Amino acid sequence: MTAQVSSEASRADIQQQVLSEVRNHIGHLTLNRPAGLNAITLDMVRQLTAQLQAWADDPQVYAVVLRGAGEKAFCAGGDIRSLYDSFKNGDTLHQDFFVEEYALDLAIHHYRKPVVALMDGFVLGGGMGLVQGADLRVVTERSRLAMPEVAIGYFPDVGGSYFLSRIPGELGTYLGVTGVQIRAADALYCGLADWSIDSAKLPALDNKLDQLQWSDSPLKDLQGVLAKLAVQQLPDAPLAALRPVIDHFFALPDVPSIVEQLQAVTVADTHEWALNTAHLMQTRSPLAMAVTLQMLRRGRHLALEQCFALELHLDRQWFERGDLIEGVRALIIDKDKAPRWNPPTLDALDDGHVDSFFRDFAQIGK
Repeated sequence: MTAQVSSEASRADIQQQVLSEVRNHIGHLTLNRPAGLNAITLDMVRQLTAQLQAWADDPQVYAVVLRGAGEKAFCAGGDIRSLYDSFKNGDTLHQDFFVEEYALDLAIHHYRKPVVALMDGFVLGGGMGLVQGADLRVVTERSRLAMPEVAIGYFPDVGGSYFLSRIPGELGTYLGVTGVQIRAADALYCGLADWSIDSAKLPALDNKLDQLQWSDSPLKDLQGVLAKLAVQQLPDAPLAALRPVIDHFFALPDVPSIVEQLQAVTVADTHEWALNTAHLMQTRSPLAMAVTLQMLRRGRHLALEQCFALELHLDRQWFERGDLIEGVRALIIDKDKAPRWNPPTLDALDDGHVDSFFRDFAQIGK
């Protein structure tokens, strides 16, 4: 999921929310809600799932390309307003959404044909869930990647406990606990993307894909196309310079310790960054950050399927016990931007309460 949101789509245009076509043995899937930054709905999850399954079984489809309509976003996450309304109305859409979204994301991780994800513009929350299982993840200078869930009192799901926890050092912990956005150079540095291409070259990429002469290795064929237009490294990744201090601070035992040390300790010339990071974290849900930290540390030792199971275990408690509903109220419904987090401060966090979200899963995982 994500901190981004869109208005609910009318029932009449549901069939147009996902566009699909096959050209030159490539199945092209386009998220088609550009006005809503291509925020994903349950209907879109179901359409994507059905189309991917059909193409998996079609010998005339060799590969799949995922993209978002418009120039602003690949996908800014889940359509949070619809999930909020479902919970408030006593419906089950919010429960169904997570089960089916995670199944879709997992299916992309295990898809038996190459998947190319064109990550142009915002790739947030649920958008990250769609792309991180792809074989070839392509960013542009317009890309903005993040798992910003803690800003609305939630935790980075859609496989975040797996792909964030496997970023070198504590960079994934930093991204998950703070919810900050990164650009193309950092995405490559963190291993959250594989290639970077100038957005002006995307039409040329499509043209080359349309004219591709296939061999018996579709993945190598696609890599060959990208090698002519894209690069796999970019200079001056900001996180590369910050890596030592991030590894130091975000390896501390808990969130209050991290914030306290960010405020108190000066490391080289990173004091301003440390203070800004501490200030940002003090606006986030204390509970969401604490659960995220523990989730990521557990995720390092879990298989992909177990990570999704852990996130679903947390989901099933979160609407009742977590801060999501209050976060959506404050930032999206009432827009007063004054969420009343529970607990309200980091100092009020109770370790036992945080642990309780994981207790039953510890038994399941044995």
